[in-house]
Amino acid sequence: MGTAAPPTEELPAAETAPPDPAISSQPWPSPRLAWYATVLFTLATMMNFFDIGIFGLMIQSIKEDLALTDMQLGMLLGPAGVLFYVFVGIPLARLVDIYRRTTILGIGLLITSGMTAVTGLIQTYGQLFFTRMCVGVGGSAHAPGTYSLLADFFPPQRLPRAFGFLQLGFIFGAGLGVMLGGILLGHVAGWAPTEVGPFSIRNWQWVLIWIAVPGLLIAFLIFLLPEPSRRGKIAAGKALPLRAVFREIWNRRGVYFPLFIGLALSAIEAQGLIAWRAPFMIRTYGWTPQQIAWWSGPILIVAMMFGAFFGTWLTERLGKRHRDAPIRTTALMFGLCIPFSVASPLMPTGELAIVLGTLSGVFGIASGVPQNVAIQTITPNEMRGQVTAIYLFMFIAVGSLGSLLVSTVTTYFVGGEQYLWITMTIVPAALLPLAVYAIARGMKPYAREIERMETGLQGIE
Repeated sequence: MGTAAPPTEELPAAETAPPDPAISSQPWPSPRLAWYATVLFTLATMMNFFDIGIFGLMIQSIKEDLALTDMQLGMLLGPAGVLFYVFVGIPLARLVDIYRRTTILGIGLLITSGMTAVTGLIQTYGQLFFTRMCVGVGGSAHAPGTYSLLADFFPPQRLPRAFGFLQLGFIFGAGLGVMLGGILLGHVAGWAPTEVGPFSIRNWQWVLIWIAVPGLLIAFLIFLLPEPSRRGKIAAGKALPLRAVFREIWNRRGVYFPLFIGLALSAIEAQGLIAWRAPFMIRTYGWTPQQIAWWSGPILIVAMMFGAFFGTWLTERLGKRHRDAPIRTTALMFGLCIPFSVASPLMPTGELAIVLGTLSGVFGIASGVPQNVAIQTITPNEMRGQVTAIYLFMFIAVGSLGSLLVSTVTTYFVGGEQYLWITMTIVPAALLPLAVYAIARGMKPYAREIERMETGLQGIE
């Protein structure tokens, strides 16, 4: 996979108007309200990843119950969850830039939780594929709305801490998803299918129905959350049309392109390995889903909490000396992922494989803080939602190809299902160095962009 070097020439100034003084002069929301909102956003993030963690644990049971192939599993673990995102992600993000963002977030979580519950009623592979597609609808609105709101709840110097806290949603969602998923799957392991009218509900489907309930309560609380004033507007009025958004991205292409390309490459690697982690442990070491849960869950939570703290601390520390601190930190974290991610599948025991894989995850989660800070810092308010949607397209939609890439390499290039461990080594060794190179190309352009903002040339607060 090639990566054309993004241009690094001096960036042309965007054709923008001064910020609206009425908006710029408004006081920031109270810290209490800002942190309460952050807690709700973190819980919503947790529920999104909770579903992913549990679904990954039950994928082997789904394969056996529905008689699926690895290629079909690859489609479920990746493209199924993002096909709707491809079509509705940017339109929903545009609503984030125009309408009340807390309403958009609440509706998105309602859809995600509701379709997770409906997955508990499916009877065929086609129905399962469709419900996983619909789950992606809610996720497509979540991140653009959350990131845009955080940038209006917190002043710039406090934003890294807010994004660092938000990472706990991913950490606890993935970690508790694995732990609680293992407990629940163990609890229902001996259950025979339950006949409810025309539905035959398998044991793992009850777990999906149960985990959908908390998301409905969190969505209701987000609906009640006050909407903060929008800041950092480059022009008075409503959100920029999509053509203008792409023009602004092109004007800052030396910054955006390296971030987009680097994130896409790292996402293909990360999502591919995460999606296939449980089948890899089962096939290579003979572990059960319960063993995977009890080993992976606690280690994942502790290690990734450290990763979120470390990414926040390093971004703030380097920010005192370097204008390009978020980009510099991201490149460094991607680089530190490489040895642990490559070595993990080569370990002689499952315990060592989990430990090394988790160490790679520490630096992966640490990179999320500076990436989000970089995007929200340089992006004008009228296009934050849409730019975030495009950025997350690289993570969610392009990254979803990782699971399909793993299944394709395993099936057609390394000799079959029993050699999944070889694919799990090849993928990070090939993609992560390219991601580091791409991100590093954005350091100087980002520093120049920040300098323009500080001197008022861009007219961004």
